[in-house]
Amino acid sequence: MDLGIQGRKALVYGGSRGMGRAIALRLARERVAVTIAARTLETLSRAAVELTAQAGVPVNFVVADITRSEGREAALRACPAPDILINIADGPAPGDFRDWSREDWIKAFDAMMLGPILMMQAVVDGMLARDFGRIINISSRSVKTPQSELGLSNGARSGLVGFVAGLARQTVRHNVTINNVLPGVFDSDAQKTHIRGMLEPGGKSFEQLWEERGRSNPAGRFGQVDELGAYCAFLCSIHAGYITGQNLLIDGGAYPGTF
Repeated sequence: MDLGIQGRKALVYGGSRGMGRAIALRLARERVAVTIAARTLETLSRAAVELTAQAGVPVNFVVADITRSEGREAALRACPAPDILINIADGPAPGDFRDWSREDWIKAFDAMMLGPILMMQAVVDGMLARDFGRIINISSRSVKTPQSELGLSNGARSGLVGFVAGLARQTVRHNVTINNVLPGVFDSDAQKTHIRGMLEPGGKSFEQLWEERGRSNPAGRFGQVDELGAYCAFLCSIHAGYITGQNLLIDGGAYPGTF
């Protein structure tokens, strides 16, 4: 299928590894001009070289922290007027809400709610003027199935999807769609960090928890980041202009509800 986005420009936050990298690769293979953004120069530069080799087209990079105004400005200097914006931010480690300070909450909101909202604010009017835009926020299944140890993520990500629900209905008539993708358990660095945060002295090992988590999914396995990358590439395509304001699960059937 031709996704119809050749020549478009994409800014992919979190594009140096994991899900963001998989999305960046899929878009680059569609001949989109991709710029990946993250905080670590070494990881970014290596990813850009590897993605360029894999896709056969140049993939640019910029060191840019989505939680800081100078980071957002740097990203937009590197990729002015993007047609596609992908927002990804790592969630905080699991914990007990009794231990979280106000500063912990502010840090979570900056990364998973305010940073993405401010990036949308910066690019959406240009998309409206060009009559094309695709914005995808990579959130988490936790906005539909909250986990108590992920309270920081539950709160901040739910705030983001609540905001998107209103904005997405204002932009779609101009062919600008905004959606949230909610991954379940994926074979990713973030999932490994989550499981390490669940380890307890004398309890199950990392390997035991990892194997159990994959096996307990209805699919009997973890999701692969390439699957999420392909899904998001379609949502960025010309064929997805009637999909907006949605919270789209990709979780192997783990969510137990009908709706």
